[in-house]
Amino acid sequence: MKAWAALCTVLIAIPAQADTLAIGSKRFTESYILGEVLKRQVEGITAVEHRPGLGNTGIVFAALKAGSIDLYPEYTGTIAKEILKLEGRPGLDELNRALAPEGLGVAVRLGFNNTYALAMLESRAQALSVRTLSDLARHPELRLGLSQEFIGRADGWPGLKAAYRLPFATPSGLDHGLAYEAIAAGKIDVMDVYSTDAKIERYALRVLEDDRRFFPRYDAVLLYRLEVPERFPQAWRALEKLEGRIDERSMIRMNAAAEIGKRSFAEAAALLDPGGAPKSAAPRNFLSVLFGPDFARLSGEHLLLVFVSLAASIAAGVPLGVASAKLPRAAQAILGTVGVIQTIPSLALLAFLIALVGTIGTPPALIALFLYALLPIVRTTHAGLTGIARGMRQAAMALGLAPRDRLWLIEVPLALPSILAGVKTSAVINVGTATIAAFIGAGGYGERIASGLALNDNATLLAGAIPAAALALIIQGAFEIAERRFGWMARAKGRSS
Repeated sequence: MKAWAALCTVLIAIPAQADTLAIGSKRFTESYILGEVLKRQVEGITAVEHRPGLGNTGIVFAALKAGSIDLYPEYTGTIAKEILKLEGRPGLDELNRALAPEGLGVAVRLGFNNTYALAMLESRAQALSVRTLSDLARHPELRLGLSQEFIGRADGWPGLKAAYRLPFATPSGLDHGLAYEAIAAGKIDVMDVYSTDAKIERYALRVLEDDRRFFPRYDAVLLYRLEVPERFPQAWRALEKLEGRIDERSMIRMNAAAEIGKRSFAEAAALLDPGGAPKSAAPRNFLSVLFGPDFARLSGEHLLLVFVSLAASIAAGVPLGVASAKLPRAAQAILGTVGVIQTIPSLALLAFLIALVGTIGTPPALIALFLYALLPIVRTTHAGLTGIARGMRQAAMALGLAPRDRLWLIEVPLALPSILAGVKTSAVINVGTATIAAFIGAGGYGERIASGLALNDNATLLAGAIPAAALALIIQGAFEIAERRFGWMARAKGRSS
């Protein structure tokens, strides 16, 4: 237990490397690409790391404040409305004054405005004579498919609905990448889009006019820690050269390369430089994606997340299960607490842990997985111990053993099959749950799943989901083999023979 506590302390204390520029990005195509653009701009000048797909605005901004990343591409409207909650349409000077107390700043206008908008299929909009957002109020029968972040943002659905007095109930959230397929299939009528989305033209969508000018400008900029220009002066000067370099046409072209051309985010980013990308994308199939160059790294990260968190859960969960079985007054509190932890949404727990630990990546992910793995181990330990027959307990007492010896020499071995079942369940659950850790930069197979969702690319998505499922089956099989070969019943049979 002390060794695990020391390991946790070391992991939590690991800061972002002082000599490495850490660039973050959100979990949608354009942000992934811009992160790669920034990385390419400073490669060869300083050590640089891109931490892609860290989640929504709240998570990435928390990572920036905590110093886990040094900068990331953001939009002026998001900074003003979602982060700072400012009224009106503030300029960069006002944004910088508001950000300065946090040790943050905004600079380097990249050159394009990527505003929010609502869109419909051109044929559907034409049939209903819908051209503006105000026209939507005349059609309460329309079905909306909005992204989760848009629904929750002050400059998103709540403010838009109030400004236009729209008669729609708030819909369930729909991943942005999947919404295009849904609108093309006729499952929804209206979706939120970014004005630089490459798929707007491909799916023949009509972007509805914001006739009341609700949405502010969303000029792409760098949101950074104020220490960055001093720590990385040469890299910062290189980043400043991106000022005004990416216009809307260039951004749409890069987005299209990733979403339609099926190029990697790095290949799409290379299109910004003439001759910087290959003439044509390399042939891709499922096996080439599955066993791509990142397979070993992702497997190692996933195994680390699963087994370190599982070891901690066993070290804490078994004693807690014993305590709940031996201390009836504490049983309800212990079982209730681990049960409540299981109900906390994973992304909410990760966001809380980022703020608590002060970093993104592996440490908060390990803590979250440790907490989620407790319930099966605690409950099965409790059930195994309380299910021991009275006669077996009396036999143990007749041997004259002290209560502590009876517990660890007799009762725990008898309850071991139940305890191992809980450990096996936690291990299998952890394999799947660990995929969510990719949303805070902890890597693992979830990194592919997040990229696949952003691109609506089934090959990439399956290349993350299938190894995770295979790992879960391998772990379950390994536990069953170990139980048959090395379990206490197998040892007992060996002695009798």
